[in-house]
Amino acid sequence: MLTSCNLISDSGTKPADKQATTETRQLISTMFELTSKGIMFGHQDDLAYGIGWIAPNGKSDVFRVCGDYPAVFGWDLGHLETGAACNLDSVPFSSMKQWAIEVNALGGINTFSWHLNNPVNDSSAWNFSTKGTVKSILPGGDKHEKFTQWLDKVANFFTDLKDTTGKPIPVIFRPFHEHSGDWFWWGKKHCSSQEYIQLWQFTFRYLTETRQVHNLLFAFSPSDNFRNKADFLERYPGNEYVDLIGFDIYQMQNQTNKQFAGKLKEKLGILHEVAKENNKLAAITEIGYEQIPYPTWWTEILWPAIKDSGVSYALFWRNAANRPNHFYAPYPGQQSEKDFVELYKLTETLFRSDIAN
Repeated sequence: MLTSCNLISDSGTKPADKQATTETRQLISTMFELTSKGIMFGHQDDLAYGIGWIAPNGKSDVFRVCGDYPAVFGWDLGHLETGAACNLDSVPFSSMKQWAIEVNALGGINTFSWHLNNPVNDSSAWNFSTKGTVKSILPGGDKHEKFTQWLDKVANFFTDLKDTTGKPIPVIFRPFHEHSGDWFWWGKKHCSSQEYIQLWQFTFRYLTETRQVHNLLFAFSPSDNFRNKADFLERYPGNEYVDLIGFDIYQMQNQTNKQFAGKLKEKLGILHEVAKENNKLAAITEIGYEQIPYPTWWTEILWPAIKDSGVSYALFWRNAANRPNHFYAPYPGQQSEKDFVELYKLTETLFRSDIAN
């Protein structure tokens, strides 16, 4: 296992936001320390729904399988910008807030992505039919004011996340992810490198300076299609705007286990070098194998590929209640359930009970 001192120096534990709260500083410091102990397991929407249940009529699929919660809980803010009551996966924002607060109280870590709508045509994040969308929301663009109003909603959401003493709880914010692909309107084919960097930097400054939101750690995560360090950093906004770097990767149904494991190890090798050179925490910001069709995938394929990577966490995607074949963590009776328990038992895999203190 790579130790934390192999990955980043102590200066890497200082948040990019110079005015970050004490709790936010403690979070990045704790994550830094935990890399010497193991890799945290994460799961998207873990408390909101699972296979055969929707909250409150059910409990975490991960908990149902291993008797413990994930260490990292993923959420998404998509549709918050529209004023909707629920996000794009039908999770009520009011419930999401409460769960995030509960996760923090339990000693877990919250990370938020944002599949925001296309601000030009108000269609989904996957609609890139309009040209120059990113340029239009930058300062001077005709949709800039609209975008700042959307950011105001995000700022309000994050400042509302407070513990029982009234202190803002620290969270990871991962906007404009998978930008190296072309499926989102902020993707590589739909804006220049400079426009993407400007978008990131403006978002960072608006939230931390204009709106004084100081409980955020910012995560930068392309898709898995980078070929080398230069490729990974092609749209990197700069160390002063980023706290954590990672990438999203999924095993496709047409990939063999060997092909996937080889690709994962290759990308992790590049990520490790970039993290070390730029003094940043590293993570697998999204990962999974839909339906987990291989019974011993967790211990035979996944773990050997990631165990020496030094990443802080790996976030597995959601178990959709309304799409029975769309799941990335096991549930009771699923064929990889027993193997997942073996993964859970490993000293180097960290779940909620392992990091609670």
